[in-house]
Amino acid sequence: MTTLTNTVRNPAGTRPARPGSDLLASPLVTDLATNPVPGRAAEPVTGAVYAGRAGVDAAGDKGWLLGHFKPPADPRHSDDVEIKWGVHPPGERRAEWATGERRTALLVLISGRFRVEFPDRTVRLTEQGDYVVWGRGVDHSWFAEQASVVLTVRWPSIPGYAVGAAPPPA
Repeated sequence: MTTLTNTVRNPAGTRPARPGSDLLASPLVTDLATNPVPGRAAEPVTGAVYAGRAGVDAAGDKGWLLGHFKPPADPRHSDDVEIKWGVHPPGERRAEWATGERRTALLVLISGRFRVEFPDRTVRLTEQGDYVVWGRGVDHSWFAEQASVVLTVRWPSIPGYAVGAAPPPA
């Protein structure tokens, strides 16, 4: 299991909270592995820091963790980039092709088997860490060949692209 631990600000800057250090007893350190927030993925630590669990936070916003669609005071608000934690059951596909794309995107396979379709080729991601990048103007779609988790980074963050996924065939 991976432990997510925040950094703590001290007069000299930031330093990581290390296991066994006196910082772990500090109320300024949140260890989400040992101190989960019941019924919630994360807690805002300060106005500029947010610690969370991608699987839980993403479920509340169609997978999106960061982008223009978050409230302006939220540290996850950004007009520059969008980040999505996509959890896809086997057979799920994008409801329609993305056309006239005005962003650049990176999609990284975390688990499963996933393919990204382009007009002139298909890229199949089969091993953890496989990734594909495409630029502005590249039409695309996707399909989950197996239950899959993917991390998508898109830039810039532009309103107007909300399209859902088509459910897997029955």
